Amino acid sequence: MSLEYLEPVSTEVLESIEGLPDHVLGKNMLIFTKDSGIPDISNIKICLIFVNETRNSHYQISKFNSNEFRKKFYKLYPGNWNFKIADLGDLTSGKSVEDTYFALRDICVELKQTDTIPVIIGGSQDLTIPLYESFSKKDNSINIVAVDNRFDFTQGENLISSRSYMNDIITKNPSKLNNFTNLGYQTYLIAQEELDLMDKLFFDSFRLGEVLNDLKITEPVFREADIVSFDMKVLNSLTDGTLLEGMPNGLDSKAICTMSRYAGISDRLSIVGFFDLPDNSFFLKLFSEVLWYFVEGFNCRFDEFPIAISHGFKKYNVSMSDREIVFYKSIKSGRWWMEMDNKNYIDNKIKSSTLLSCTHQDYLDACNDILSDRWWKATKRS
Repeated sequence: MSLEYLEPVSTEVLESIEGLPDHVLGKNMLIFTKDSGIPDISNIKICLIFVNETRNSHYQISKFNSNEFRKKFYKLYPGNWNFKIADLGDLTSGKSVEDTYFALRDICVELKQTDTIPVIIGGSQDLTIPLYESFSKKDNSINIVAVDNRFDFTQGENLISSRSYMNDIITKNPSKLNNFTNLGYQTYLIAQEELDLMDKLFFDSFRLGEVLNDLKITEPVFREADIVSFDMKVLNSLTDGTLLEGMPNGLDSKAICTMSRYAGISDRLSIVGFFDLPDNSFFLKLFSEVLWYFVEGFNCRFDEFPIAISHGFKKYNVSMSDREIVFYKSIKSGRWWMEMDNKNYIDNKIKSSTLLSCTHQDYLDACNDILSDRWWKATKRS
């Protein structure tokens, strides 16, 4: 059983919650302790797993203090949640990085079999690799969303690192990857070769300024995600508590909490990871709220994936200069989808239509004969 790789939550943390009110998270979660053992995962919807594997990090990052974080997170009050959350303890680093990858992959495989969402906390972002590998061979259309100020493709590196892990994923054969989307990249941190590769593979990307200008554009992206990988270096230094060492530009606290909530709302999402975590008291408080918003998002899921447009949707036909696009609006959630059907093109070899998550603005743009870049790229990938 892969969960045997995990170690229980420390006695120090358990003692810290004894005097807390009965309604806080720490007294309403299932916790893996030495005395009680691993909780029954069959009825758990979200489980937390803490990892401190950083040996493949491209950057110098400090060990994340999971115990201090737990003390802060456990003090928060849950929302009106009617599902079980568990803290499954810590995954200790193996003798080699590959051992850690192996254990984390097997843990995610086991948890997904019970429709439990693993929330991986800590370590470096190359841990996205075992999250991706936890999908079976029949899952051949995986979408990864990375909230990151860089793309993390190889730049002359022969070894896997947190700066080049995506290169390992896109070169795996056979490939299960359908799309990779970056949210929050900063152009001056990106090599031109990486930008060219994103274009060549028809991957999606949104600059930091675009994201901060309108956070709502990220919601459809999360809606399409199977895996979301947060690199917390995407935060600016005022937000993550690293004033002198951190980045002058980046996401702020409102943006990261909103995006975490969007990730939780996604009916399709089955794994999320939060990596490269700063280790200071201010960040621990912020990250407690980020994680809370992810769980709150999960609580607000609309159960609209797979999408059944036969009922509960309004259909809108938009006639453009060179094609007709069909949009659907959910009556329940108010969210939008658009058909990807480019049969009007002479060179199109695929006649079937699929749906792509979109915004209301995408519909308004189509009414003005403007088709979104995401539609074009998704069609090219099909």
